[in-house]
Amino acid sequence: MKKISRCLISVSDKTDIIKLAKYLASQAVEIISTGGTFKLLQEEKIPAKDISDFTGFPEMMDGRVKTLHPKVHGGLLAVLDNPDHVKAARDHQIESIDLLVINLYPFVETVARTADEEEIIENIDIGGPAMVRSAAKNFAYKTVITSTAQYDDLIAELKKNSGVTSFEFRKKAAAQAFRNIADYDLAIANWFNKTDLTLRGTLKQTLRYGENSHQKAAIYSTSDSGIVNAQQLQGKELSYNNLNDADAAYNLVLEFNQPACAIIKHANPCGVAIGSNLLEAYKRALSADSKSAFGGIVALNGKLDETLARELSQIFFEVIIAREIDEKAREILAAKKNLRVLLADFKKQAGSQIKSVSGGFLVQDLDQKNIEKNDLKLVSKKSANEQEIEQLIFAMSVCKHVKSNAIVVVKDFQTAGIGAGQTSRVDACEIACKKSGDKSVGAFLASDAFFPFADNMEITAAYGIKAIIAPGGSVRDEEVIAKADENGIALYFIPTRHFRH
Repeated sequence: MKKISRCLISVSDKTDIIKLAKYLASQAVEIISTGGTFKLLQEEKIPAKDISDFTGFPEMMDGRVKTLHPKVHGGLLAVLDNPDHVKAARDHQIESIDLLVINLYPFVETVARTADEEEIIENIDIGGPAMVRSAAKNFAYKTVITSTAQYDDLIAELKKNSGVTSFEFRKKAAAQAFRNIADYDLAIANWFNKTDLTLRGTLKQTLRYGENSHQKAAIYSTSDSGIVNAQQLQGKELSYNNLNDADAAYNLVLEFNQPACAIIKHANPCGVAIGSNLLEAYKRALSADSKSAFGGIVALNGKLDETLARELSQIFFEVIIAREIDEKAREILAAKKNLRVLLADFKKQAGSQIKSVSGGFLVQDLDQKNIEKNDLKLVSKKSANEQEIEQLIFAMSVCKHVKSNAIVVVKDFQTAGIGAGQTSRVDACEIACKKSGDKSVGAFLASDAFFPFADNMEITAAYGIKAIIAPGGSVRDEEVIAKADENGIALYFIPTRHFRH
């Protein structure tokens, strides 16, 4: 247990720092501070000593040199039960610094905001990371806080232990500090080395096995959102396949602002619908293919209530994902002990998609293209009305999330038939239309890529499809358009394809 008597505060992000500093001052902790943080503490009338007064050396070179001083690093690095360290500190008037509260120059935020190379380089912190390493290395004696999220934990620790921190607390804080430094250094390295890409994630969970029982597996977190960071309320441990399918369901319902439900099986949707409320959306998604839905993953982009929970509990599902859940719904679903229930944030994430291949990995932007009315180009004689165009957009929004070759048939904003992962587009088209049954008459069809031959149009005509949306670009586009005109089908081209492999 180590008492906190002297603290050095140096923060770029000043969120809640006044609250923490006031508490430390109330406990008679001597505060040393730097630059803008020192001025802020002065404005708030919190007793603090400027870093230059502490070191006896002025800040210089526009603040680049202020904490790179033996009195700072000696104060952080001294091993307090080592007689030689204690003597050296005494001989050179080095005072112990028990607590370092710090966050670094906003390099990542600056890169996101500007392309100004001079400004970006100026936001590479030097003294901050050096202090963090010194304090974190010496965690047996020193406490280092590197995130605003840790402030309340620090205050709670000091209150619980009458002004001292435990070894376990300091070690955990040091681990967080080194993690933050690694992220910071990685961001700088990636910016400088445009031809290199280094990845880092935090182990979230070791899984029982991978896709199959003989494969080892784990899941790593790279952000604080998404399905990886969803809150699991109940049920068995999530498996590799559960997480993969849950991610597919989660991303699909992110397409819609209206109440929406997606039911996923083996990473492909088997039923998707929107409705006036979540209950209606769920019932319509389930009725789209209730046989395939058994044992699937359900994602709902809203709040689970009692009525919806009762409906969900009638079918065996592996996982249910929602934004919120009320107490009655929790009680109802709790009766199904093995059912995993997840609460997720449902926020679209910017970033990249990474896939391992033999000898390396592929990287691409996430496919977050929103299909809008002005993306559609009428190429046939027959046209669709406004509501029918919305049906086509709905069909393509689902098709984006179906394994290629992909065909999706919809009616009344509900999937009617899905042809997924076929090596032939004509086979995918046949499967989707056949699964639609009687609903295919007057329905709307989406294809994730262009039709290479007019035979796809012959199939859609035979099943009574009313309108089609697909990317253009085939050398036989004119043949496809002619076949659409021959059968009175409205055909719209969009400029983007949506392969999903």
